[in-house]
Amino acid sequence: MTSTQSRTATQTRSATHTRYSTTRASKSTTLTLVGAVVLWMRISRAVRNGVQASVEWVGETVTPAGWVVVTAAIVLLPLGLVFGWTELIVIGCVAVALILISLPFLAGGRAYRVDFVLPADRVVAGSEVLGTLTVTNVSKRLELPGRVDVPIGKGLADVYVPLLRAGQVHEEHVRVPAYRRGVIDVGPVTTVRSDPLGVFGREVAWADVNRLFVHPVTVSIPSTSAGFVRDLEGNPTSDIVDSDISFHAIREYAPGDGQRHIHWKSTAKTGKLMVRQFEESRRSRLAIVLSLNAAEYASEDEFEMAVSATGSLGVRAIRDGRDLAVVASEEIPDIVRSSIRSVRSLSVVSTRTLLDDLTAIEASPHAMNVEDVCVLAAQVVPDISIAFVVCGSTMTARRLQALTLKFAGNVQVVAVLCNPDEQPSFRDLAGTSVLTIGVLDDFRSLLSRRAA
Repeated sequence: MTSTQSRTATQTRSATHTRYSTTRASKSTTLTLVGAVVLWMRISRAVRNGVQASVEWVGETVTPAGWVVVTAAIVLLPLGLVFGWTELIVIGCVAVALILISLPFLAGGRAYRVDFVLPADRVVAGSEVLGTLTVTNVSKRLELPGRVDVPIGKGLADVYVPLLRAGQVHEEHVRVPAYRRGVIDVGPVTTVRSDPLGVFGREVAWADVNRLFVHPVTVSIPSTSAGFVRDLEGNPTSDIVDSDISFHAIREYAPGDGQRHIHWKSTAKTGKLMVRQFEESRRSRLAIVLSLNAAEYASEDEFEMAVSATGSLGVRAIRDGRDLAVVASEEIPDIVRSSIRSVRSLSVVSTRTLLDDLTAIEASPHAMNVEDVCVLAAQVVPDISIAFVVCGSTMTARRLQALTLKFAGNVQVVAVLCNPDEQPSFRDLAGTSVLTIGVLDDFRSLLSRRAA
């Protein structure tokens, strides 16, 4: 190889190496820029998350009184230092001191394990339930004293938690009043860390919501196969059919009659085909119509008595194995009340489901009047034999008398009039039997009497 060729080859290798070095440097610069951008994005995301978490923490921790103290520390103290106002400096220093004193009270509380147990989820109105609150320190250090809040319906129960060593358990009984029928939500239980002045406060929810059903008060009434209800069903049906169980009479054969009903002895005597006739057997169905229109009750006590009477009769019918339907009005807005009619059927699968539905039911001025509910009940509930209509004392005698016209002619209608100011009585208003009760026990005594 000549010297010229050697120089050319050397120059070629040098140029190739220079291009490779330039490309390598360019790639290194690009990677550095990409790494810087990624690092900047990570730092920005971390800062943004930190700021967001700090803002949320401040919003959840600083109370309205705390904001006043923080504002005094941030605004008044600098103004006092700038303008030399001693009063503002003193106020600002006091605010800073309050902040420094209150911050330690926020420590701890996150190492708790909190459990809340109710011994029953269904009770009768007028009773109390003792729930058990258990607070356990699951950490390996001391936990400062604190407070646990137990929401009970619209109220709140405060439970003081003392200083807890590692693994120590503190148990407290919480009284849940169940004096009135309804559904009470107990929880969620929250631990609260707060200073005595209420500058800062921190809450942590620990437990689920416990739902307590407070059933209406009911009384044990006599079996529906005896007493007043039995008397109402004592008259047999007069409807004659061609096929049933109860034999009635024999008549002459007509085209279309079944051959299995031919009475051969009568046929042999008369020389004509004779067939049997039967009385129609019906399985009686008891319907209870509960008025929810607030205008049909003079007081809240009357409505509670009506709900209890409905529950007492319904529970007895379910235990007797009767066909039962319990009907009440849906709440209808005033704007569509003239064009919409709607009723709801309460669950009668068991006594528990019926009482659960009665627990949540409330009177409303937007509910249909009881006459319209009876009309719809007669349509949606087939084969009614007895209909109990439970209502309040504002129902007039004319309205009570007209209730029997809302059902079929073979349905016996009984109006249960709840009126604490009246003596218990029974009367008949043109086909409508009216039971007036002053207290719930009157319902039991009236049903146990046999009709005259």
